[in-house]
Amino acid sequence: MDLLHLTTSRRNGTLTVSVAGELDIATTEQFRSHLLALLQEAGHSRRADTELVIEVSRLSFIDAAGLGILVSVQNQAVNQHTRLHIEGAPPNMRRLLRITGLDQHLS
Repeated sequence: MDLLHLTTSRRNGTLTVSVAGELDIATTEQFRSHLLALLQEAGHSRRADTELVIEVSRLSFIDAAGLGILVSVQNQAVNQHTRLHIEGAPPNMRRLLRITGLDQHLS
């Protein structure tokens, strides 16, 4: 099993978290905690254009638990008026997002 690796960068009001490895039941709490901390940071930003980008081009696996975290975090972002979107989804993840309808909310 690949561990989950998260790297965060901040630039011009954009918080970008790059995700590598596997996002599954064993790693979702780490992912959720990290994203919620970034949403909190975005919520405290004085910039109206703050956004959170989840870059997933190096994500090798995502299961239903991982998708659930994305939905939960997206709902939190909407509630606090922070834009959130996913970039770099590999073909298998794009397909999964399309099948579940999440592509309409997370792209």
